[in-house]
Formats: sequence, structure tokens, C-alpha cells
Amino acid sequence: MSNIMQNINIEKVTLNIGVGNEPDKLEKAMILLEKITNSKPKKTFTKKRIPTWNIRPGLAIGCKATMRGKKAELILKKLLYAVNNNLKASQFDDKGNFSFGIKEYIDIPDVKYEVNLGIIGLEVAVTLQRPGFRIKRRRVKQTNIPRKHQISKQQAIDFIKERFNINMEENK
Repeated sequence: MSNIMQNINIEKVTLNIGVGNEPDKLEKAMILLEKITNSKPKKTFTKKRIPTWNIRPGLAIGCKATMRGKKAELILKKLLYAVNNNLKASQFDDKGNFSFGIKEYIDIPDVKYEVNLGIIGLEVAVTLQRPGFRIKRRRVKQTNIPRKHQISKQQAIDFIKERFNINMEENK
């Protein structure tokens, strides 16, 4: 592209493991995320009460780790390899972000099976941005991203295909 403001890059990659109302599984999930990302994960807490699931506000039900910059790109390559570099168009949203799941962490390269962890799956959410997206988060004179500067679904698909050599599957 001739205009550098139109270049797309990865803002962040977020790994999430939801375990529900089981504290021992939460500790295993935190150990796993730390092993995969080499950074300390954060616990996620509920905001709603769901009595049938024994969930109340403030209960830790999962954990997440967020990577940015070069580290995000390196980990994304490994995570895409775990799903055989295949994504579906339905995994992309209208703002250009995408997410996918990994059924077993042992599919990720360089991550070995540990007996005390068992088999755990995780979710991966990737947020894309262009230069200038800071205007929606800044403190002073905050504003929306203009429509012509937003990332469309097709632009995100093309970026991921080109950067990571992804195969797009048809939705079934």
C-alpha cells in the first residue's frame, strides 16, 4: 500500500481459558497460560448471578493473558499452527478481528503434555488495528474511527492470508 496509515497490524492477541466454578481447574489453567505465554495471566471474574450454575458476582471463573507487539505475532504463528493454519470466514467479525479455539494445548508446538494439568483447551482472540486507532482510546478529544479507516472483514482475511499463509475453509 502506498499510504502507511492504511497498513494493518496486530494490536493484541488474547488467550482465554474458562473453567467455571472449579478453583483447582483455574489454578491448572493459570499454570498452562503462563507456560504458553511466559507471562503472568490474570483471573477473570463474573459480573452476573446464575443460580443454576452456582455462579455469583465476583467469582473467579477463568483466566486470560494478553500479548502485544512482536511477542503477539510470534505466539500467533504457533497458535495458528495448532489449528493447521485453517480459519473460517465466520471466525472474523465486521470490525476485522477474529477468534478461534484450540481443543487441546498439546497441539501447540513447543508445549509438552503435563500429567498434572490434564487436557485443557483455550480460546484465542486477535485484535487488528491501523495507525491512528488510538483516537478511540485517548483521554482528550476521544472520537470514533472514521468508516473509511476501519478494517473490514475482507481486509482482515486478506491480511491474515498474506502475513501467516492461512487457508480459508468454507463454512459448513
